[in-house]
Amino acid sequence: YEINLLELIKKRRARIGYSFKKEEIEYSILHRVHSLFNRATGKWKDDIQLWLSHVAFCKEWNSKHQLSKVFSTMLAIHSNKPELWIMAAKWEMETQLSSESARRLFLRALRFHPKCPKLYQEYFRMELMHAEKQRKEKKAFEQAKMDLGEFNYSEEILNGEMARIIYRDAAQKIEGVEFHLAVLSIAKLFDFTEDLQKEILESLQTKYTDDPPTWDYMARRELELGSLQSTEHTTKKMKVSEMAQREERCSAVFEEAVRAVPTEDMWKYYITFCLERYNRKTNSEELKQKRLERTLSVFNKAHESSLLPEALYKQWLQLLLESNLFEKAAEVAEAATKRFSLSVETWQMRLQVLIQLNSDSVTQCFEEAIKHVKSQGTLSLWTLWVEWSEGTNNKEDTETLYQRSLRATTPAESVTMKEKYLDWTYRNCGYKKAKRVFTSLCENRPFSLDFFRKMIQIEKEQESCKMLHLREYYERALREFGSTGSDLWLDYIKEELSHPKGKPENCGSIYWRAMKMLQGNLVEDFVSKHTLLQTGHL
Repeated sequence: YEINLLELIKKRRARIGYSFKKEEIEYSILHRVHSLFNRATGKWKDDIQLWLSHVAFCKEWNSKHQLSKVFSTMLAIHSNKPELWIMAAKWEMETQLSSESARRLFLRALRFHPKCPKLYQEYFRMELMHAEKQRKEKKAFEQAKMDLGEFNYSEEILNGEMARIIYRDAAQKIEGVEFHLAVLSIAKLFDFTEDLQKEILESLQTKYTDDPPTWDYMARRELELGSLQSTEHTTKKMKVSEMAQREERCSAVFEEAVRAVPTEDMWKYYITFCLERYNRKTNSEELKQKRLERTLSVFNKAHESSLLPEALYKQWLQLLLESNLFEKAAEVAEAATKRFSLSVETWQMRLQVLIQLNSDSVTQCFEEAIKHVKSQGTLSLWTLWVEWSEGTNNKEDTETLYQRSLRATTPAESVTMKEKYLDWTYRNCGYKKAKRVFTSLCENRPFSLDFFRKMIQIEKEQESCKMLHLREYYERALREFGSTGSDLWLDYIKEELSHPKGKPENCGSIYWRAMKMLQGNLVEDFVSKHTLLQTGHL
């Protein structure tokens, strides 16, 4: 309430241009808000969101002195959360312009979290920002020809030596190539860190020479190196040629990488790079063709090495189909199912390719897939098979397939197939056949609520919609879902009230049955909706 009041006062002042008596009005409200926050955080110390709300309020109203107190208290209580230390240090550095305070906060944080990569990264970044700030100050003073005697600009700090010390300390405590790459990416943002970048890179190549991310970085680095010296008279053809050469150099590094580190991850990095380059827009057909050939070649090499991850087969197939290489796509799909014979997704992928190519071996492939894959999890295969059969085979074959799917799938998965079977029967064979199928399916549990609702909808679409049949379907549904389906009870009552052959006198007994069967909060929900129904608002 107090914060909203402050906002209203702020808007009114802006509207009428009145800027007097701020101490009597705003400052007293600000004091009350801070007091409320202090009481709340004192009572609920563990509520981080409450602390962050106070921090946000202090920032919005520029309460610097109060914010400093909030950070101090919050960090004393929540010293186990590195992100809060980082937030406080950033505020000191960026808002208070105090690199010394930020440095003290980072050093305190590292005593609590000596192996936290994120803390070291942000501390490293802060020291480089401080060095850059001092370099700019010194340059400005020199340009103004001012005497630098009273200012102490250490050459070591200006060259980023503090950041180097932080990196060396972190490198001894933190394992993993990801940290080194993160620090390197930060160092690259500053134009005075060439020596520091070189040291990090050497450490990376020495310690993590067998890690795929190291090779990935070294390969992608070739894209940034060797750019044309003169850009004034550069033609489009020269630019394309230069880019092609850079990509070839990247590819050469990746080729060396997959020989040195022959793993799935390494091939994945190589393929990801190739796909990224292929998907980049270019007006040069020659360059696009080279990228396509390289990508397809890398996919093929990874496959022949039996090191192509399952997820990447799908991207390979999409690329082959886009390039109209249909026979190769069919071969790749078949090879994928041989290698990952228990994977439903891989079989589904192969079947989709065969369907797209209008192959004669679709049925045979479906049979093979069902034979290899366990019954649990085959719902997607059966769904694809019946949908394909609906558009290809005659009604008898499709019906036989639906009946077979009900036997082959698990009880939980058969629920979906029952819904699809009933819907297909009504669309293709009419109401009477759908009614017989519904009756036969009702003999085998489990069911879904949508299964019964579908049959109710089918009955209501008939010209001679019989209330007797609707009651039967509602009663069947309520036997299964009466304890959880409050809307189902309401629909039943509505049906008795609106149908020409309905019996409004039955609504009372339906209502009391619902009250007995519904569980928990559903009773209240049902009563409130029933009241709206009675008043004509539902």
